[in-house]
Amino acid sequence: MKGQNNGARLAIDLKEVLDRFELTDGRLLGIRTDNVSSNYSMTRELQSTIEASGIEWPALGNHIPCMAHVIQLALGAVMSSLGVKGRTKSWEAHERDQLFGENESTDIGKS
Repeated sequence: MKGQNNGARLAIDLKEVLDRFELTDGRLLGIRTDNVSSNYSMTRELQSTIEASGIEWPALGNHIPCMAHVIQLALGAVMSSLGVKGRTKSWEAHERDQLFGENESTDIGKS
């Protein structure tokens, strides 16, 4: 997505996708997102946009924050308070290191 990543812009882009797949006729049950503040403003903007078309879609009841993300953030805070250091590599990078060795996986990631 090009441009600013704010709630209004996200709502415009999401509405375009929903229109393209003909999902703005009352079939949109909910949206699950992470907890970035722009996602909350996006759902409020989307509510206004959809309701302007005559369709009731309350953002408060239809925006579902991702529980896995909430748990990840909470566990990260607990582990940090205990002094546990997290991984610095993704699991994909770790797997490449296991298969090819660290130097080769670094070269693969650059290509």
